[in-house]
Amino acid sequence: MSERNPEVSSTTRQDLGLPELIAIGVGGMIGGGIFSVLGIAVGISGHAAPLAFALGGIIALLTSYSYICLALALRNDGASFTYLERAFPSQPWIGGILGWVVVVGYVGTLALYAFTFGAYGADLLGSPGSARVRVVLSLSVLGFFMVVNLLGARSSGRVEDLIVYTKILLLALFGVAGMTTVRRDHLTPVFDHGVGSVFVAGAMIFVAFEGFQLITNGVCETRDPDRNIPRGIYGSVLITTLIYLVIAVVAVGNLGYDEIVASGEYALAAAAEPTLGNAGRVLVGVAALMATASAINATSFGASRMMDEMGRERVMLRVFSVRSKGADVPVVAVCTLGGAGALFTAFDSLDTIAAFSSLTFLVVSLGVAVANLKLRRLTKARPVVVVVGMGVGVVTIALLLGHLWDNERAMLARIGAIYAGVIALALVSLWFRRRGGGGARPVAGDPEM
Repeated sequence: MSERNPEVSSTTRQDLGLPELIAIGVGGMIGGGIFSVLGIAVGISGHAAPLAFALGGIIALLTSYSYICLALALRNDGASFTYLERAFPSQPWIGGILGWVVVVGYVGTLALYAFTFGAYGADLLGSPGSARVRVVLSLSVLGFFMVVNLLGARSSGRVEDLIVYTKILLLALFGVAGMTTVRRDHLTPVFDHGVGSVFVAGAMIFVAFEGFQLITNGVCETRDPDRNIPRGIYGSVLITTLIYLVIAVVAVGNLGYDEIVASGEYALAAAAEPTLGNAGRVLVGVAALMATASAINATSFGASRMMDEMGRERVMLRVFSVRSKGADVPVVAVCTLGGAGALFTAFDSLDTIAAFSSLTFLVVSLGVAVANLKLRRLTKARPVVVVVGMGVGVVTIALLLGHLWDNERAMLARIGAIYAGVIALALVSLWFRRRGGGGARPVAGDPEM
């Protein structure tokens, strides 16, 4: 495996500080997830839904440990792909396949976020259920943040600051106001669906915590990474978990089980009405737009850096590593992500893609933990913490697969077909890599492009 050129690393603009990293992490996590998975969590665990979100936060903290260790040891924007390639140098297909899988997973999450943005936007414009309005809004938000990311890390980070911290304020207002009308009888008995339901729900809604790993994709563009990467990741997970807990308590405490399940993806908007009336529904709708917008921005930033590194290593086409001369942005990767996300979100059925993205995040996180354990002498990781994280990951994956097998076998079959297609693409790319060899990373205007 070729190492990153030291001259390239030393000249990379380090525009991301702790506020930007937390914004990227929180923005990546509080995306479309919380606005769509709340009903799932309540449907499975009932009154204990807040505990399911707390469990998801604990799992995220455990899995994030390996990402931090590897990011600081390897200092590479390729993140999970680079970690696995370094851990298994004689088996390049491991990193290559999982790298492709996670990129396709990112495309799925971009589509999910854009879909949710369009749905809430159409509702606020008085056209709920209008597929035409939703598609226009979905494509518009993807196009806007593609341009933002093309302007560079500084532009992306500052926009993320503004959106994420505004979103947090709106959700905090919703939480504080909603707490005043919470009914205790809606929250008790806590384990009305059984203790085991908390663990199943925690596995199902773990997609709502996808996003903290995006911080590691910007390690080369971070100021003082030894200090800011751990604080950014742990801080964003803790902030997100606290927000989810408050939202879940307010939603369950105000609406109750039946109303939340019946409200579906608009459960949060309905939960705001008992306290704030129609203004509450609008507030939550605006918060949903902020959440999905910031998630699109954060995902585009992190995923494009990973594609850049995969292009340099010839696991993907070399063109994905083309960077602009001015902003030093992987332009082809950013544009490809935006286009692929637009293609997916143009369709009304995203359930399979969403489930695939959730499972992908869990599988890749488990692979990163294995890489950390294998490279523990380099990363200085504590084996006990890594093994505990791996154990939790295995159990969570088993619970998710078990739920799909019992309730959504057709969806599970479709997910299996997606995995088969992605693996085939990865193997073809690796075959071309063996035939074509390596190559330096090109920049826009390179005559060899």
